[in-house]
Amino acid sequence: MSYISNFAAPFHGQRAAFNSADTQLKFPSLASIQSRPAIRIARPFFQNDTFSISRMAVGRSSRVGRQGRLRMALAYELVQGKLVRWSSMVVLDRSIPEPPTAVLLHGILGSRKNWGTFARRLAQEFPTWQFVLVDLRCHGDSASIKKRGPHTVASTALDVLKLIAQLRITPRVLIGHSFGGKVVLSMVEQAAKPLPRPVRVWVLDATPGKVRAGGDGDDHPAQLISSLRKLPMEVSSKRDIVNALVQEGFSKDVAQWVVTNLRPTAAAGTPSSSFSWVFDLEGISQMYQSYEETNLWEVVENLPRGVHVNFLKAERSLHRWALEDLQRIHAAEESAADEGGGVEMHVLEDAGHWVHADNPDGLFRILSFSFKGVKA
Repeated sequence: MSYISNFAAPFHGQRAAFNSADTQLKFPSLASIQSRPAIRIARPFFQNDTFSISRMAVGRSSRVGRQGRLRMALAYELVQGKLVRWSSMVVLDRSIPEPPTAVLLHGILGSRKNWGTFARRLAQEFPTWQFVLVDLRCHGDSASIKKRGPHTVASTALDVLKLIAQLRITPRVLIGHSFGGKVVLSMVEQAAKPLPRPVRVWVLDATPGKVRAGGDGDDHPAQLISSLRKLPMEVSSKRDIVNALVQEGFSKDVAQWVVTNLRPTAAAGTPSSSFSWVFDLEGISQMYQSYEETNLWEVVENLPRGVHVNFLKAERSLHRWALEDLQRIHAAEESAADEGGGVEMHVLEDAGHWVHADNPDGLFRILSFSFKGVKA
């Protein structure tokens, strides 16, 4: 299994051109670097706002020696199965086919790291596949990449479409959790039609329309964002933040998850007495408001041919799934189109809203059929 990281930064002098043709989910494949038992990306560095990347083979002394300078739409990681011999970073070579690719998106206040363990498990089970884990705008390492507003579901989806255009990949599977679930639906809405090949879309514990908060005992994202906005940008203790959020009424699990967004202010390898938040909370607040307001039922009920949307409801969901939502999904399911298009509903037992953490085995079993029988 190979593991490729990209931390993006602006590249002065490079024009960020992007037009409607770029939103297509079809791009020419590029040549691979020779696959090895394990490939890691050396820690990136920044110099004069220019991003330089190099690959280092782990377990062998030889360097896979290529460096590139590029301006990427978002920060991402690429997790590849051991049989994948392909990279978007090297010279065009059509003799090596592009491997089947899945794109995984996190929710509000999350990051690509939320999917790391699960993606590595998928890559081990399905060694011909590769998995792109993305930091959405205002989150994780993408927070340092300045984005113009408005910060919405639609603009977030366009960011991801730009990224896959830059990587020259054709995703076969799109997986989005919570806010990310609406983002993948918006990607389908914005992508040029017809799609070059069937695409499976997974919307994990999110509905296409109105967002309904859970009961009084549940954690509410809007309230969490409001509480975080009251906290200083730089703090001395993660434990103090956890205690403060618990006192505000949030669960300890959610509080501990939120502080994963804190990073030491000192340089790597030196002791640090303080931490700072990696996200852009003002932008995230706008994104969550858009998440509540965005209605994508028309996409679900009028799917392009070749798109199959799977909704997954957590048995102990943080959000309320209204009877109306379930009825509309089942109605769309019954009117599913032929040739791979359609809608399906799934329920993940013994799981709350954090499906990939609460019941990873169950989620793995449900998602696995999307990766079986697909060849490069």
